[in-house]
Amino acid sequence: MKEILRRQFLQHVAQTSPSPMLVEVERAEGCVFYTPEGKRYYDLIAGVSVSNVGHGNPRVVKAVQEQAARYMHVMVYGELVESPQVRYAKLLAEQLPEGLECVYFLNSGAEAVEGALKLAKRYTGRTEMISMRRAYHGSTHGAMSMMGQPEGEEWKRAFRPLLPDVRAIEYNKREDLQLITERTACVLVEPVQGEAGVRLPEEGYLQALRKRCDEVGALLIFDEIQTGMGRTGTLFAMQRYGVVPDIVCLAKAFGGGMPLGGFVARHEVMDTLQSNPVLGHITTFGGHPVCCAAGLAALEYLLEERLVEDVDRKGALYEELLSDHATVVEIRRAGLLMAVELGRSDRLYRLMEIFKEVGILSDWFLFCDTAFRISPPLTISDEEIRDSAALIRTALDRLQAELP
Repeated sequence: MKEILRRQFLQHVAQTSPSPMLVEVERAEGCVFYTPEGKRYYDLIAGVSVSNVGHGNPRVVKAVQEQAARYMHVMVYGELVESPQVRYAKLLAEQLPEGLECVYFLNSGAEAVEGALKLAKRYTGRTEMISMRRAYHGSTHGAMSMMGQPEGEEWKRAFRPLLPDVRAIEYNKREDLQLITERTACVLVEPVQGEAGVRLPEEGYLQALRKRCDEVGALLIFDEIQTGMGRTGTLFAMQRYGVVPDIVCLAKAFGGGMPLGGFVARHEVMDTLQSNPVLGHITTFGGHPVCCAAGLAALEYLLEERLVEDVDRKGALYEELLSDHATVVEIRRAGLLMAVELGRSDRLYRLMEIFKEVGILSDWFLFCDTAFRISPPLTISDEEIRDSAALIRTALDRLQAELP
């Protein structure tokens, strides 16, 4: 990276931490990207589960180019009939379980969560909202309010007061389901907890959660922002576990690499945003036609190339290649959403530095700084899995030699 560009980056681009990676991206293709000097990095986080169909996917690029040439933003969302929105909503509804039929398009995952929470309060007339401990749903005020206590307090403390009447319960703890009552408007849950370090639901837990919500009339909201679009080995994690929510939130890979989010519900629920008051939820750029065209092309590619059918096998291959290393305590996995547990945060922080040197892009989890993430594009080949796993093992060997 040229020093002047580095200085301009630090001076003019707002930072989210005191120590950004400072790796300049020249181009990206498939599951790798390159610096201007030609150094290759395996992208093993895919923009945090965004680039599921790979960087520079020709189908997505073509869809973006063609739609941009037709029209971009014309009118605030929900007023004009725009083909990319309609076609994408129809195809999406065909892939989701029956009843999840009406899509509200937005710009991001946090906005999808915000809209879903408002919808649940509007539909039920209730105010209490329940999330899970170690849950992450976004950084806007409403989404941050649902960041599970007490682990999320580090991120929330400086921004209080947040939304009132919010409660956090323990994921996979069935006794806590009794805390869901007739006061509860909704329960927001990731079917697989991402930022907790890829925590899978215990057998029957999501079914018990669904049953309890039905008993008290609370809406069940699935946050499939990270788990959706094939990441866990089914198109949506709800299909992997056989539980249908009342509302599902989507984003990340939903836009095929473009900024796009949405929440989906049955018409009976969604239609309550239309009146008392009118414009119960509104967005200017939500469902941008170029973003919808990209998302549609990505979903069509996933389906036509049958990528999802191979996701679990690819994840198992990574697990086979890494699980026997002496530094690896455990691998938690749902498809190609993986956490490689090292058991110590000091090892993880040093490993991130070594990864940068050997050409691996990975990351840790907000609520688990002892494990690193593997969630590459779903298009990654077996050869690329073996090559990147060899680089990971090289990094782990160095880590083992350096740290006791």
